[in-house]
Amino acid sequence: MTPLPAGPAPSFGAFVAASAAAGRLVVQPRMGFGDPRLMRTGLARTRSATAHTAGTLTVDSYTRVGDLAAARAAVADGTRLNGYPIAAHTPDTTRAVLDGLHGAGFPVQVRHGSARPEPIIRALMAAGLDATEGGPVSYCLPYGRTPLRDSVTAWARACELLATSARPGTTPHLESFGGCLLGQLCPPSLLVATSLLECLFFVRHGLRSVSLSYAQQTHPGQDAEALRALGRLASDFLPADVERHLVLYTYMGVYPRTERGATRLLEASARLAVRAGAGRLIVKTAAEAHRIPTIDENVRALETAAAAAALTGTPAPAATDDGETYQEARALVETVLGLHPDLSRALTAAFARGLLDVPFCLHPDNPGRSRGFIDPSGRLRWARTGAMPLRPDPAADTTPLTADGLLRALHHVADHYDAPTGLSTRHPTDEDGHDHPAATPLPV
Repeated sequence: MTPLPAGPAPSFGAFVAASAAAGRLVVQPRMGFGDPRLMRTGLARTRSATAHTAGTLTVDSYTRVGDLAAARAAVADGTRLNGYPIAAHTPDTTRAVLDGLHGAGFPVQVRHGSARPEPIIRALMAAGLDATEGGPVSYCLPYGRTPLRDSVTAWARACELLATSARPGTTPHLESFGGCLLGQLCPPSLLVATSLLECLFFVRHGLRSVSLSYAQQTHPGQDAEALRALGRLASDFLPADVERHLVLYTYMGVYPRTERGATRLLEASARLAVRAGAGRLIVKTAAEAHRIPTIDENVRALETAAAAAALTGTPAPAATDDGETYQEARALVETVLGLHPDLSRALTAAFARGLLDVPFCLHPDNPGRSRGFIDPSGRLRWARTGAMPLRPDPAADTTPLTADGLLRALHHVADHYDAPTGLSTRHPTDEDGHDHPAATPLPV
């Protein structure tokens, strides 16, 4: 591949759009190291991989929960951290990490996990960066006990800060993490709706470049339908002049324990991204089930995904029918938007009334009355919907979920991809979503 020219970094979104126009899937790691030298090495190796890549600075746990004093103390005494403490290092230090790497051909995004992201936003902008991710719901409910109202307020300020403090000639980019709520056992319609609602929130607080996320789930046909529904809903609800793309996450639940199984799952996510029209893929490595991956393992995952994407055909035509995921997600979005013109108030009201309800999420502001289940074909369905404007699947087993049943569901994907070749090598649909009537349903 011919690399894009070096020079001042354009919008992160514009880079992905240009890549998509050239038929190239952008692949990106989750990579973060506390040591600036190691972080720079990771970025350099990502940039030089045999793949079309974007870089990542993933922050440490102290920084993401706002304990900046602990992050600074760790930097001062050389304690090893599980990510890059961007708000503890000086802007000059981070600029040195990026020098000669970050540019038009290699944008860098800061990934974090914070319900109160303002210090991270200030630090990344001081270092010359303008791309990050998260959201008022998706970086609150699964990760801690910060009240949702506080997260919404903090994210509104963070969006406005990012939108108004950008360097001249740049367009800040914000990715919703809404399509990744808890990673698994959440039917796609809620993931799609949350991702869209968070991007609407970003736009209403001044952002003009966003990406809508979705995490690979249990069934490739359903996942393709969900990504196409997300793209269609983005066209329905986001202003036409807002730069946007779809980003797919390789499966975020219990990961295959064998290298072969993990590789097969990663390759399946790359094929899904291409066929369903995603512009970017966040990869996982074969080491995910065991430990934090090395730089070499991250690079291997990037190159594996890029190779699988390159061997995949062109994207399927955009969806024009009102499929199940589209209908359910649209019902959720319209219900929330109908609560109040101020989306900050609408989001908090939606959870307070149970109109949004994340399965298996223990946050105090989540109603906790919904449940998903995996049907015999491998698709995620609603067993209980609480007060959400959705109907549960009439075929759902209404008996209480046991610990064994939950564990089987959580290991469903890992067991499928770890199975010996020939025993369970395919889901009962192919990857463009067409059913194979003679296929054997997967056990749940």
